[in-house]
Amino acid sequence: MEKKVLAFDFGASGGRAMCGTFDGEKITIEELHRFSNDPVILNGTMYWDVLRLFFEIKQGLIKAKKCGKIESIGIDTWGVDFGLIDSEGRLLENPVHYRDSRTEGMLAESFKMIDKQKFYEITGNQFMEINTAFQLLYLLKNRKDLLDRADKMILMPDLFNYFLTGAKKAEYSIASTTQLLDARKGQWSDEVLDALELPKHIFPEIVPTGTKVGELTDEICTELGLDKIDVMAVAGHDTQCALVAVPASEEDFIFLSCGTWSLLGTELAEPIINDKSEYYNITNEGGYGRKISFLKNIIGLWCIQESRRQWIREGQEYGFGDLEIMAKEAPSLRCFIDPDAPEFTPAGDVPGRIREFCRRTGQPVPESIGEVVRCINESLAMKYRHAMEEIKDCTGKDYQTVYMVGGGTQSALLCQFTANACGCRVSAGPVEATVLGNVALQLMASGDIKSLGEAREIIKRSQDIKIYEPQNTAEWDEAYERFKKILV
Repeated sequence: MEKKVLAFDFGASGGRAMCGTFDGEKITIEELHRFSNDPVILNGTMYWDVLRLFFEIKQGLIKAKKCGKIESIGIDTWGVDFGLIDSEGRLLENPVHYRDSRTEGMLAESFKMIDKQKFYEITGNQFMEINTAFQLLYLLKNRKDLLDRADKMILMPDLFNYFLTGAKKAEYSIASTTQLLDARKGQWSDEVLDALELPKHIFPEIVPTGTKVGELTDEICTELGLDKIDVMAVAGHDTQCALVAVPASEEDFIFLSCGTWSLLGTELAEPIINDKSEYYNITNEGGYGRKISFLKNIIGLWCIQESRRQWIREGQEYGFGDLEIMAKEAPSLRCFIDPDAPEFTPAGDVPGRIREFCRRTGQPVPESIGEVVRCINESLAMKYRHAMEEIKDCTGKDYQTVYMVGGGTQSALLCQFTANACGCRVSAGPVEATVLGNVALQLMASGDIKSLGEAREIIKRSQDIKIYEPQNTAEWDEAYERFKKILV
């Protein structure tokens, strides 16, 4: 008998509601509702428009009626951001976007309060100023009145779950993005919270990935004309949903979840936290079954997306397919950027910053649109190789295949460049890995799928996977040596 569930997947630039149907053999998905996710800058602060996003969730619930009986709902989002709820259950203000500048300097400030090595040894998280710990530290230093009024700090996927159910929880995978979780114990770290002087009462109970958190409130059911539906805590962090959908059968593999951000790593039973992983700034993120994703966060397709927006502002509107054709025709391996250089994080004239980076580092300057796009794609592929080498050095393992999932797999150019740079096979797909993982986790929570291995086999049967073999490896090896010299 078919079972239907509803998956909401929020990215940094858009979201969608997808109906997932499981017939016992395969999972199929149908898009019901798609919407943009547009940050709003007001009085110098960049906010998420969370009320608009919740309105879009309601539209998705209404449109899901056409699917018939929906057994459950699951929501995944980006990491680190949160809303503050007061003692009356009210949202104190719109959640602030991780790209807001408020956390500048907070990383250095935190190291005055807790030893950097100790901080990493407890949390196992890659140090990034966008992380929840540094957002909260900013509030402590600059807006303590707001923090004093907060009863709970609720991370984004859990915030939407709270709006739907009234349950104030923290799902394990999203909690592991905060730099406040003890990576070994899977609980909030009292030592870190005490050192950063953060109020412990605002941190909700942590619940395992793939568990029921509640059901739709009477208010929501009445407003939308719905029956009660279970709400499941899937992997709230979209990366961990995507990892569930990686079609790997071997135990040791490299995954690359490629969207606005790229996350490259491997799946482990226990965290790796030592001098080497700290030096490489590799994160240990929690996933389903308390598995650990040992990974690097890398700026991904953001540079392409923001470059396209800049060209549109200049009156040159091209689709992503057009950009790929122009890049394919541009000269190869001439110049590189470090995608993680700080100048590429903010919105704005990314093509101009790329040209300036190349000029400053003594490389040929990409002038045409195709040259800029090729520079970005080749630089991403080189950055993936660099991260993969660090992962190998820490685990002592070799990997024969990079399993690439997410929107980036739609770029045949990036997939091929990744195979060339890494010198190994790239298995590309599924494109909709995050949604498929969200659906599978709901089915695991209800007992319809029995294990992670079974989920991956079902998804493998359900999707088309494309294989890319490495080409021109000697040429790419030589270029990689040049790439390493420009890393920030």
